[in-house]
Amino acid sequence: MIIKRVDHKYKLMLKLAMMMMVVIMLVERSEGVWLNLPVDGTKCLSEEIQSNVVVLGDYIVDDSEGYNPAVSVRVTSPYGNTLHTKENVAHGQFAFTTKEAGQYLACFWTDRVANGDLTLNLDWRTGIAAKDWESVAKKEKIEGVELELKKLEGAVEAIHGNLLYLRRRESEMRIVNELTNSRVAWYSLMSLGVCIVVSVLQITHLKRFFQKKKLI
Repeated sequence: MIIKRVDHKYKLMLKLAMMMMVVIMLVERSEGVWLNLPVDGTKCLSEEIQSNVVVLGDYIVDDSEGYNPAVSVRVTSPYGNTLHTKENVAHGQFAFTTKEAGQYLACFWTDRVANGDLTLNLDWRTGIAAKDWESVAKKEKIEGVELELKKLEGAVEAIHGNLLYLRRRESEMRIVNELTNSRVAWYSLMSLGVCIVVSVLQITHLKRFFQKKKLI
């Protein structure tokens, strides 16, 4: 009987751990990409992020050929505000907390002549993936299951925030759709009214013309 209870408790803990891992994997957004930068071109990476979200970025240029490549970078907000800018650097970092929701853009380009395209690695992290859990664990003196539960709590808060954001966006889109539908309906009625008036005027003009020519 005791063995069965232990097995049941172990299975519950295993299921809880699996659920925690799935939730954290779904919520955490960490994107590491390789960008090939043409000599005379610009490469950009964009992501739609809601407000009050921490964003961390770490970029480095591949210097495997040893010719000291360098790039320039600019990170902008949805309203065009510059959040980070550097010129002629081989590596760098940026960190900020979003103030408005929308598309955040990171653009890279190079002014130096190189043998072919430059390769740049960008590690882009947002939300719970950008949080320093080691510092949190040291500060609050937690580890193991407590730390995982803390991560799960952060993941749940992030999911709740995303759901509220999606709900707000859905409400805004519904209002826009209803307003557009109303405007299209009024435009259709006005177009129909103009067509009717023009048809009546045409018929009246033709009738007067035929009467003047004594055709009717």
